[in-house]
Amino acid sequence: MTEHITLLGFDYGLRRIGVAVGESVTAGARPLETLRCAADGRVDWGGVERLIRDWQPDALVVGRPTHADGTDTAITPLAERFARQLHGRFGIPVHLVDEHLSSVEAERRLAPAARKRARHDKQAVDMMAATVILETWLSEHPK
Repeated sequence: MTEHITLLGFDYGLRRIGVAVGESVTAGARPLETLRCAADGRVDWGGVERLIRDWQPDALVVGRPTHADGTDTAITPLAERFARQLHGRFGIPVHLVDEHLSSVEAERRLAPAARKRARHDKQAVDMMAATVILETWLSEHPK
């Protein structure tokens, strides 16, 4: 019997953090919401706490931004810090996964009719990117 594990995935950004929920049995994920960060980049920890309380995940997955050649971006250390803070605040295992091109894949996945609108709806892209990040981790860690 496969163990059922619930996960929350995060697409970290300085302005917004896309969030998705997924589970191990189906290895599927879906967009959940986008949390807005304060003007100075501070995380909405109250929003994160609410999501963790509501979903009671067994683990968290944070996208680790990289360039096409695998080198770190300017935001990579900030995403890693966010992952450490998640673990420190909530005591839940946190996994990092390469999120290279997750936003590009997110835009591709959005319905063709909504694609033009979605480019302007950054929240939808952020949530879908979090979904891609979570699906990537799930595919790398099969049942």
